[in-house]
Amino acid sequence: MPFTWLPSKIGHNCWVAKKNSTLEHAHEHIVNIDVSKEMRTSFLEYSYSVIYARALPDARDGLKPVQRRILFQMDQMGLRPDKGHVKSSRVVGDVMGKLHPHGDSAIYDAMVRLAQPFTMRLPMVDGHGNFGSLDDGPAAPRYTEVRLTPAALAMTASLGEDVVDMVPNYDNTLLQPEVLPAAIPNLLVNGSSGIAVGMATNMPPHNLSEVIAGAQYLLAHPDASLDELITYIPGPDLPEGGKIVGLEGIHQAYSTGRGSFKTRAVAHIENISARKKGIVFTELPYMVGPEKVIEKIKEGVQNKKLQGISGVQNLTDRHHGMRLVVEVKNAFNPEAVLAALYQHTPLEESFGINNVALVKGQPRTLGLRELLQVYVDHRLSVTRRRSAFRLRKAQERLHLVEGLLIAILDIDEVISVIRSSDDSATAQRRLMAGFDLSEAQADYILELRLRRLTKFSQIELESERDDLRRTIAELEEILASEPKLRELVSSEMGEIAEKYGTPRRTTLLESEAIATPVNGKPLSMKVQDDPCWVLLSGTGLIARIVSDAELPVGGARSAHDAVTAATRTTNRAYIGVLTNYGNVYRLPALDVPAIPLTQAAPSLAGGAAVADMFMLEKGERVITLVDISDGAAPITLATAQGKIKRVNPDDIPTKSPFDTIKLAEGDTVVGAGNAGDTATLVLITSNAQLLRFSAESVRPQGRSGQGIAGINLAASASVIALGIVPEDELDRAVVVTLASASGSLPGTTAGSVKTTLLSAYPAKGRATGGVRTQRFLRGEDELHLAWVGPEPGHAVSSVGTPIELPPITEKRDASGTHLTAVIAAIGA
Repeated sequence: MPFTWLPSKIGHNCWVAKKNSTLEHAHEHIVNIDVSKEMRTSFLEYSYSVIYARALPDARDGLKPVQRRILFQMDQMGLRPDKGHVKSSRVVGDVMGKLHPHGDSAIYDAMVRLAQPFTMRLPMVDGHGNFGSLDDGPAAPRYTEVRLTPAALAMTASLGEDVVDMVPNYDNTLLQPEVLPAAIPNLLVNGSSGIAVGMATNMPPHNLSEVIAGAQYLLAHPDASLDELITYIPGPDLPEGGKIVGLEGIHQAYSTGRGSFKTRAVAHIENISARKKGIVFTELPYMVGPEKVIEKIKEGVQNKKLQGISGVQNLTDRHHGMRLVVEVKNAFNPEAVLAALYQHTPLEESFGINNVALVKGQPRTLGLRELLQVYVDHRLSVTRRRSAFRLRKAQERLHLVEGLLIAILDIDEVISVIRSSDDSATAQRRLMAGFDLSEAQADYILELRLRRLTKFSQIELESERDDLRRTIAELEEILASEPKLRELVSSEMGEIAEKYGTPRRTTLLESEAIATPVNGKPLSMKVQDDPCWVLLSGTGLIARIVSDAELPVGGARSAHDAVTAATRTTNRAYIGVLTNYGNVYRLPALDVPAIPLTQAAPSLAGGAAVADMFMLEKGERVITLVDISDGAAPITLATAQGKIKRVNPDDIPTKSPFDTIKLAEGDTVVGAGNAGDTATLVLITSNAQLLRFSAESVRPQGRSGQGIAGINLAASASVIALGIVPEDELDRAVVVTLASASGSLPGTTAGSVKTTLLSAYPAKGRATGGVRTQRFLRGEDELHLAWVGPEPGHAVSSVGTPIELPPITEKRDASGTHLTAVIAAIGA
């Protein structure tokens, strides 16, 4: 069947035959070309273009062609830091029309990257507007504005002094630099990434001061080893900080040009509310955004790969920076949850180093020493060419100045020669012949303005001549001496480091291990049901100490507070929080912030305000903690009107809150605790009476009971404290009472305080009047604070400052000791 050739192009100059067609355009010239050869040739040309003109940076200035053209064109447009911003579209248009004919989107994307502080360790473009984030793209170029940063000026400095070769642009109408002078080691400082054909580059950013320190060392010691350079450049320094764990891959990359390292987010565990702990991330891995992390956390929770997470919030803002909060369920170990987050989310990422860059027009894989050497050689070349250019300019200017000085010495004759000449050419020849001047000197004199003929002008010219001679001598010395040249380059590098250098942001860690217990075993995901103590302080803080042992003597006291209640329980159990209304709130022990138990008294500063954990009624306040576990001793309560009640544990419900006593109108609970039958109960009243009796005399009642008479109160007196002393603590129990005037405002009068052994008070029957516990001083008429517990007692102010109590007084009804500070709470 015949075939007809049609001009349907599918490649470069190749044609295809179509079945059952007639010949069209018979006048065209048909050329038969080998398609496979054409494809090979075209692909090689395309590969060459991508490698050399798009994807790979030059090792000297660390820029790809489009980046170099952007900075050069912005410099030509005068978009300096001290000038205003201009529309990004204007810059993109100029770069595309004059230097880079590859489309506006490619140019704008490259310019955006140069302006992003989370991408570049030292941004080269100062962007105004929305230049994107790690999770979102930038606004269109018509909405954003740009100008150069001060660092970019260092990249283009001295371009007009013949420091680099200039090459034609794409249409041979303009010249552009083959490479920028680059006073900043940009390739190492800002890194680079790109995908070419058959090769790619991926280089992390570094710290400017460290890189320059390494380059200066290499300048001074050309034979420096890699190990010596690593002491100055220990590892990458990422724009957003974070941590780098495991340095072996970095050292491998510094040696061979290829390697990898792990970047990890910076996190700490804190109380994000009174009852919850959270993991707060303040720095993320390189090029990882918070929204990406949140998405992966949600996927991990749905796939059951992540446990113990109740929520995640992105609280990042401009004023406080990065703050990504992961809420941890109370039953789970925050450290173990953090380890799982590092394992299953981008909070820990790997970065593969592939140091591929163009060296003398050829793609090469470079180690740290090679990268520094290329940059150092480039700066030596730039400085040498700059010095030679300045030397030529200085010599040319000196030649003109010397000629002008010759003319000024005999200016009248010079003027006479010029006036008597027919034309400028004749005047030039006569000046050259009569005063032994060169053609350039004669032309310069002919163009001389008359105001330069003053005596002052001659002094200026002589001073300029001397300065030029000194400059020429210095430049000749630099060009003639390699050590002088290296010293100059090193000093200029030092100035750049001082001007643009910033402290290191990324922490380098040798080990990849995440925190584990001392025994080295993996962290358990869920918190174990270990024994613990829950403490309540006099300033209203509640905290948990994980310990199976008895608290040491004085160990129940906070370092800056007094513990008024301590309940022994387990991590997964519930405790009761009792208020002055007789309500008991069930509180999971895991909801209480944990604090470490040290040999000294623990600090409850890491605890939480107990009042913030519940929705208390108006006027309701927390009194103490009680044990509501199975088998606990009855809850014993005392009210201000002298009632005493014990609630049987069998009557304790599972709901929260539940009431433990039916209070009379105007009555409140003043003290409570767990008391077995062998315990001793102590009631102290406002009129300084103390009644001590056995708990066995108070029969347990149901929750609806109002209690029974505890103490016989005098008129206008009330109970202010309840003490519960176990049988084995009777011998070391003390009574602390604080007296003051009833008319004074609470917290304004220090009053007097007394400490007495409980054994000094005789035991009496329930519902009697008791005995006097403190004799009032002049101006005192009531007790407003009292405490019964194991010695020594401790007192604190309203802000938790310790207040020393007086020594124990043997006489039970003695007067107190004057105080200089106001006591707010007394406890163990």
